[in-house]
Amino acid sequence: MVTAIAEPDAAAPARRPRTGRRLVALGVALAVLALAVVASICVGSALLPLGTVWRAFTEPDGSTAQITVTEARVNRTVLGLVVGAALGTAGALIQALTRNPLADPGILGVNAGAAFAVVLGVAFFGVTSTAQYLPFALAGAVAASVLVYAIASGGTGAPSPARLTLVGIALGAVLIGISQTLALIDVETFDRMRFWMVGSITDRPSDAAAVIAPLVGIGLLLTVFVARPLNALALGEDLARTVGARIGPTRIVVFLAVTLLCGAATAAAGPISFVGLMVPHAVRWITGPDWRWILVFTVVLAPVLVLVSDVIGRVVVLPGELQVGIITALIGAPVLVVLVRRRRAAGL
Repeated sequence: MVTAIAEPDAAAPARRPRTGRRLVALGVALAVLALAVVASICVGSALLPLGTVWRAFTEPDGSTAQITVTEARVNRTVLGLVVGAALGTAGALIQALTRNPLADPGILGVNAGAAFAVVLGVAFFGVTSTAQYLPFALAGAVAASVLVYAIASGGTGAPSPARLTLVGIALGAVLIGISQTLALIDVETFDRMRFWMVGSITDRPSDAAAVIAPLVGIGLLLTVFVARPLNALALGEDLARTVGARIGPTRIVVFLAVTLLCGAATAAAGPISFVGLMVPHAVRWITGPDWRWILVFTVVLAPVLVLVSDVIGRVVVLPGELQVGIITALIGAPVLVVLVRRRRAAGL
């Protein structure tokens, strides 16, 4: 579907040392992910001894404490893995395509559009399950993406990264405001969606991860096809064309991937912001500008951010909990300020 960018063979020996370092770093990232998974299973607002957690897997007895571990925490952890990978990858794709380091599914209004459509579905069509949320979330993500691009371009061609960001933030704020108004008017809707609307992987249906996993898998598969062309696009559209990159098909594939990833993640966990903003920047310090490696590291480390944020939310206000969307926003807002103040924040 998309023409790959050929790389000179003469450069291969020079790349080998860096590739070796990247592989070592990837191994470390996988170890960090494993630790985050263990922490997500072992730590919670219910302070269970590690022995109880271990016996829940080795000597199950059906006790309430063990069910808390094997069902509630495990399901929550799996959902965090899937949602984190989806949001992080979507953010990296948007940043690469727009050449805007401040781009993010939340900042560009994609998550807000998906959330708004789900609110409409709950309020007016009575949808109640994650599977029923999915078509609404996907439609909302598509509509928000198209609307942001159309408004930012103003009929004058491709919009600038700055205009995309400003329009996305404005549209996202409007959609979130309308969503909250609808939820407040309908008390029953508000009760069902108040945690979902701030971004949560708590108390999700046990099959939530299984429902969205196929769409997330397709989105990640599409990402494989655009990884190399994104390296060419980073040089600018004119130069990308001269080296054989097909910009139109690349944009279409990225658009489809982002829609699937954001729509599925938002349907299951609500609008979680800043994951797609922070993680690609962090991994770029490790990998350099090669989008193939950035995307691989993002798939591994974005779930770490979601799981760690969720663990923090479980223990910071004991015996209550803070939703993961609140924690990522508390972390992400200062990061956004730092990025805006950087001289290189104007482009990749």
